[in-house]
Amino acid sequence: MNNNIVLSMRGINKTFPGVKALQNVDFTLRKGEIHALMGENGAGKSTLVKVLTGVYQKDSGYISLDGNDKEVSIKSPQDAQNAGISTVYQEITLCPNLTVAENMFIGRGSYTFINWRAQEKRAGEILKKLKIPTTATRQLGTCSLAVQQMVAIARAVDMECKVLILDEPTSSLDENEVLLLFTLMRDLKKRGVSIIFITHFLEQVYEVCDRITVLRNGELVGEYEIKDLPRIELISKMIGKKFDGISELQKEKQIHIDDAVPCVYEAEDLASAEGTKPFNFEIRKGEINGFTGLLGSGRSECVRAIFGADRITGGRIKINGKQVKITKPKDAMENGIGYLPEDRKLDGIVADLSVRENIILALQVMRGFFKPFSKAEAEEFADKYIKLLGIKTASRDTPIKSLSGGNQQKAILARWLLTNPQYLILDEPTRGIDVGTKFEIQKLVLKLAEAGVSVTFISSEIDEMLNTCSRLIVMRDRKIVGEMKGDEMTQSNIMHTIAGEAAQNG
Repeated sequence: MNNNIVLSMRGINKTFPGVKALQNVDFTLRKGEIHALMGENGAGKSTLVKVLTGVYQKDSGYISLDGNDKEVSIKSPQDAQNAGISTVYQEITLCPNLTVAENMFIGRGSYTFINWRAQEKRAGEILKKLKIPTTATRQLGTCSLAVQQMVAIARAVDMECKVLILDEPTSSLDENEVLLLFTLMRDLKKRGVSIIFITHFLEQVYEVCDRITVLRNGELVGEYEIKDLPRIELISKMIGKKFDGISELQKEKQIHIDDAVPCVYEAEDLASAEGTKPFNFEIRKGEINGFTGLLGSGRSECVRAIFGADRITGGRIKINGKQVKITKPKDAMENGIGYLPEDRKLDGIVADLSVRENIILALQVMRGFFKPFSKAEAEEFADKYIKLLGIKTASRDTPIKSLSGGNQQKAILARWLLTNPQYLILDEPTRGIDVGTKFEIQKLVLKLAEAGVSVTFISSEIDEMLNTCSRLIVMRDRKIVGEMKGDEMTQSNIMHTIAGEAAQNG
């Protein structure tokens, strides 16, 4: 018996039709540690967590808790919860029509004897302790995505868990909320709670974690102490080859587009019903620019206005120097604009349609649904982009909802590339996807720009913006507060501009 080991998984195997999701995987979690589970999309991270939490049943292998040799049986999420294992998944699974308090306590007792007043009081105490900016009686669906995520974490923390699994918990949080979460994670660690942390943000792993376990293609690559695994080695282990992606990108990065190059899109005093302050914007042929700022700064609202996805309340637009009217997405599409939205689940994929049907969707909208493509044409389009973007799918007819997040993102990107856009808007195209795919998408963006496509690129990761864009527009409180290019584009300048301060010299 090892009193330091909280969880031991040995020789875990899980197969789905045609896919070996986990092959003889081991995982060890120690008391009071924050342990990163890393790997590309499809590496097996989520499957391993779902086996641990009883969502999936393992084909073979052994799970034990608290350093005992005795195998535990976890056949349902309730079994996991009873064993002290709590999970917060990447996709929020709470009920938006219920209050915050109801969401925090749902499924945790008999409805016959619920004392709602006591639960609301208890929920309010937890929210206050964790500094979550909402009230216990507020309907969850009226809260921001970030607050909903934090309520899900608060619910898990309150279950007196021994093992807390956080699956991409920071993907919807801004910088301050991430710091708040990290403070909470460190406090839980001091109290002896063990945390499995799944994220695609490398800097977060190195900021808060003690150990890393790396999976690739459903197999264990290894377990490492954080101090023994430099970032570039982690990337190499995740993708299975030596790959200095950042230096490759910097070699390929385009030179700043000269002002003499014609504008593809120009907006003057553009405003939308979503509270965007009137703004001026232009992008030149072959340019990659980006909107940067904290969560809620108005980045997404600006590009949704450009695409006509939100109701336009004012402004003038020119395409290739000619004034046009864009009031809805179809207008933008007919003017050669493509838009990959921030929330691929809500606004991107059509979950029940196949990969093929999702890829041809935008082109079919432009052509009209009364003029459908033949099956042969649709298959040719799909096969071309599945191959070009390396979309991992059993077939073109596989439902897109069964693909990993990164492959869903590639399919939506394929949808817009098929329309042959002159201007492509990519809002968080690499959020929640693996490191290797991130670099593939960034390199593809650079190649598109070389071919003359104009690209607006938005990412929560400033390093990614600096590696990809030649001009950055900085936002705060739904308005543009700065613009920089060339040597002005540094992380320090961006953060000081967001904060409304002058950058300090030295």
